Amino acid sequence: MRLGLDLGYWRSSADARNLRLAIRAEELGFDVAWAAEAYGSDAVTVLTWVAARTTRLNVGSSVMQIPARTPAMTAMTAATLDALSAGRFRLGLGLSGPQVSEGWHGVRYARPLTRTREYVDIVRLALSREKVRYEGRTHVLPLPDGPGKALHLMVEPFRPRIPLYLAALGERNLELAGEIADGWLAFFLSPAHAGEALSRIEAGRARAGTTLAGFDVVSITPLVVGDDVIECGDRIRQRAALYIGGMGSREHNFYLDLATRMGYGEQAREVQRRYLGGDREGAARAVPHAFIDETSLLGPPQRIAERMAAFAAAGVTTLTVAPYAATLDGRLLMLDQAAQALAASGAAG
Repeated sequence: MRLGLDLGYWRSSADARNLRLAIRAEELGFDVAWAAEAYGSDAVTVLTWVAARTTRLNVGSSVMQIPARTPAMTAMTAATLDALSAGRFRLGLGLSGPQVSEGWHGVRYARPLTRTREYVDIVRLALSREKVRYEGRTHVLPLPDGPGKALHLMVEPFRPRIPLYLAALGERNLELAGEIADGWLAFFLSPAHAGEALSRIEAGRARAGTTLAGFDVVSITPLVVGDDVIECGDRIRQRAALYIGGMGSREHNFYLDLATRMGYGEQAREVQRRYLGGDREGAARAVPHAFIDETSLLGPPQRIAERMAAFAAAGVTTLTVAPYAATLDGRLLMLDQAAQALAASGAAG
């Protein structure tokens, strides 16, 4: 199992701090740094900045939003960033949710599985430098009733195949990730429940005529090091409440659905009720500690090492940590502790 660093979203005045984390991660032998986007900073600019200041660290999007870019634009961006980084880019894609897709990008959140499959088809086709001709249910290139013609990517990609990852939570999305992607970006992954998700991915791999061998399972996991496990968990309650309670509508929240499948349905609905009702502090208090502990790395270094071993045994191949501390020095220290814990766990590879 390798280590990754989750840089999350690039917030105001956080650029220098996050860059120092990425540089330290490279020094410690971390494999990759991931950056996300929602409706603030974009991932591509952040990753270009990090890649320019590092030499060995891979950089990945977690995710580039499918509704934000045409598939051809995504292929152009991936080819460019991979070349600028000398082959260190990993393309993570995801649909985001209905609120962001329709409210921010003005793209209907319809036929999500079909849209994702066709989008990936076109990205792959463009990166192969074949002329892009495609007739799908959600994408048609060139448009049939205008002057457009089939074109091919003008530049030669640095690598013949850029690793492509999908963010997935639902069962059918997991199967699709296994079938058409090179890796899975997992969120709120619990080693105790990972087998259920990986069985879906394995089914998708079988459909594609292959196995899980070489498939990268990336768990994006909060890290809080400290003596008191409960206190460590309390530091990330707001994060859990945001996703379970606020990422989506009352009717459609994929994170709430995931918590329900993990056995926290009643508590998750209470978190959502309070969050959508404006009681965010109450929503955070309502998140079960057991859920936070299952999906995070909490406690003293020895416990962190034991939990890392559990993630590796569950099938995680890249454990991407998001260090939570009040200061930059505290976050940098947690990266050192994570590297030491992985070595102590016996799961490094």
